[in-house]
Amino acid sequence: MKKYKKILLILLLSTLIDLGSYANDTLKDSSFVGEKIIFTIRKFGVKVGDAALIFNGLTQIKDRNVYLVRFTAESFNFSDEEKIYIDPQTFLPVVVQRNLNIFGKRENITEEYLPEKRMVKIVKTSGGKRREQILENAGLIDNIYCFIYRYRRSGNFKEGESLMMSLPTRDVKIDFVKKTQLKVARKIYDSFFLQSQSKDYQIWFDTSPAKIPLRIDGAVGLNSASLVIADYHK
Repeated sequence: MKKYKKILLILLLSTLIDLGSYANDTLKDSSFVGEKIIFTIRKFGVKVGDAALIFNGLTQIKDRNVYLVRFTAESFNFSDEEKIYIDPQTFLPVVVQRNLNIFGKRENITEEYLPEKRMVKIVKTSGGKRREQILENAGLIDNIYCFIYRYRRSGNFKEGESLMMSLPTRDVKIDFVKKTQLKVARKIYDSFFLQSQSKDYQIWFDTSPAKIPLRIDGAVGLNSASLVIADYHK
């Protein structure tokens, strides 16, 4: 009898340890919930629009628990509204829904990520026409905003660190370059600077525990455009 009680005690303790670990992960993730980052869109140093990145928190899609992140961007003859549904464990995209308006041409895009089938299903609707595209042998496909949240959540932020961001059309290697200073919104911040080897993507994070993204180059569908932080709400 004592032997069985001992076994039950061990099982209970291991369950508590697992729950504690899960609680810590949930606590870490919950720090994003309600976060709203306001950006100005700049091109060649000139403001051309506004954008916002909002972490709404837990919801459901296709009977799965997911995080919902909303991204909006408005510029001259350009708008982009995205709903990004993120796997709570991997912080990889599950579904991305986009509404685009480029010079009056509207396009709705839904990307469904199916890593178990190694494919991404893309459905585009524009001008009353529906087109479907399947990307096969895709593996674990990423999204720039998922990458940013995931790195804030679990990145080392150390020089020499290299990470892969597998996008639907190509793989991008991103390196932690250095700790540097960045002037944005009339302030000078100590920041961590990351850059893709192709230099298509450049990201600056502040050095606070929140690791807030201060500037993102290459994230919006405008050539040579940057997202530069203007305000932060939490």
